[in-house]
Amino acid sequence: MDYLNYEIVEKYTGIITLQRLQAANALSESLLNELNQLLDEIQQNDTIRCVIVTGAGTKAFCAGADLKERKGMSDDQVIHAVKQIGETINRIEKLQVPVIAAINGVALGGGLELALACDIRIAVNNTKLGLTETSLAIIPGAGGTQRLPRTIGVGHAKRLIYSAVPVNTEEALRLHLIERSVSQEELLDEAVQLAKRIASNGPLAVQLAKGVINNGLDTTLENGLEIEHLSYQKVIPTHDRREGLQAFAEKRKPDYQGR
Repeated sequence: MDYLNYEIVEKYTGIITLQRLQAANALSESLLNELNQLLDEIQQNDTIRCVIVTGAGTKAFCAGADLKERKGMSDDQVIHAVKQIGETINRIEKLQVPVIAAINGVALGGGLELALACDIRIAVNNTKLGLTETSLAIIPGAGGTQRLPRTIGVGHAKRLIYSAVPVNTEEALRLHLIERSVSQEELLDEAVQLAKRIASNGPLAVQLAKGVINNGLDTTLENGLEIEHLSYQKVIPTHDRREGLQAFAEKRKPDYQGR
């Protein structure tokens, strides 16, 4: 792949690295095509239990849409390009396994929208995150207007989107826009260790928990509790549940098979 790197570490974790250093890892059409092809492969690989998304270099996680590419587009082509970004980001969110954004540098516009579609966000110290589209006389078009309010609250989301002013890592942490802030040297190891810990748990249980949390956010508490109950029933007959109980009784580490 020309614009992505993909490797599997710690047996169960896939690391996707955006590789367009000369363009701040912007989401060009070619990169998106490669990313969608890779997502197809990940969805078909039952051994992957967690995915990390990061960017090449130390300056940018992702600067969002490739504005140089967009400059030569017609209005219809721009609409198609925005839709392609949004649909790809939706696929990241809908992966059955947890996705960790290892934010190695600035995450602006579509770059932050990509990070918002991930389950957990870890960012380097002293970087910037923001939805800056209104400064270009457009609006976030790949989920930012919907995911940001659900993540940090309506008021703060409106402040960030209306003003187009990015926040630093310290404020992002305070707003719960990110879950952890670490040094550049610690970033990937922090993400990998978290992924390793996640992957050590029952994979079916983790996948079901992700689905229950995400689906429950868009419904009433009563309906959410019913979704939880129905999903809990699915783990009862599994091999992994029995293995967890047996391992606990024998005081050993469980060997989960995802079945």
